Amino acid sequence: MIVAPDTPATPDVRALLERHFALMRAGSPAESCHVMDPDTLLEKGAVLVAARDGGPVLGIGAMTVIAPDHGELKSMHTAAEARGRGVAQAVLMALMDTARAQGLSRLSLETGSAEMFAPARALYARNGFDLCPPFGTYVVDPLSVFMTRTL
Repeated sequence: MIVAPDTPATPDVRALLERHFALMRAGSPAESCHVMDPDTLLEKGAVLVAARDGGPVLGIGAMTVIAPDHGELKSMHTAAEARGRGVAQAVLMALMDTARAQGLSRLSLETGSAEMFAPARALYARNGFDLCPPFGTYVVDPLSVFMTRTL
């Protein structure tokens, strides 16, 4: 599996981003849904990576810089047909490496508190992310879980 920088303009990447966006919007009320549409990711200067294994994209993830030493994970999503193959782990490692290369010392994320997000929360916990209070412009929300780690 290769994880490399990509762009929302790549057709299969855009399709997976749109699938992720629709899934997140369907699962949370608007005031609790912090997913970025593909064009907003570009506007925010996100670094986007895509995982592939000789074919269509298997998973994606993005990172934005929210402070001089602080990044935020965004739009982490593994295609349903590729789950259980280590795709999310590979994408997460690539984004953590990118954050380090950019000189960031902290990486944080917001994810959902619902059961459908349990695998994501477990992935982040296995990789050293701890629960934290809301960061940046987020506020306390019972539908959100905030996690962070130093790099």
